[in-house]
Amino acid sequence: VVLGPTGSNFAAGMSGGLAYVYSQNSEFDTRCNLDMVDLELVADGRDQQELRTLIENHLRYTGSARARHILDNWEDELPKFVKVFPMEYRRVLGLMTPEDEKTDREEVIHG
Repeated sequence: VVLGPTGSNFAAGMSGGLAYVYSQNSEFDTRCNLDMVDLELVADGRDQQELRTLIENHLRYTGSARARHILDNWEDELPKFVKVFPMEYRRVLGLMTPEDEKTDREEVIHG
């Protein structure tokens, strides 16, 4: 979970794992390297619970004012999070749709 600003090439080379990024000003997609990852809303209930638990743990261990603000305003702040999901990781998990596979193959072929 990233609660602060990111660099201009976030996710470059990211092939596994997940990241949840707090995009307070909705500009994260302009700072993210989209060659290997998809960006998603945190819409799934399990993802939302995982994210909340991680932020609660961060608050407990650090006393972070930003974490406290997010948790206190959860319904308003949740839509500001982006789930960063590497395409290769999705493939390994077997979660790519046939359309995703076709698009991915075409990008490799046509560059």
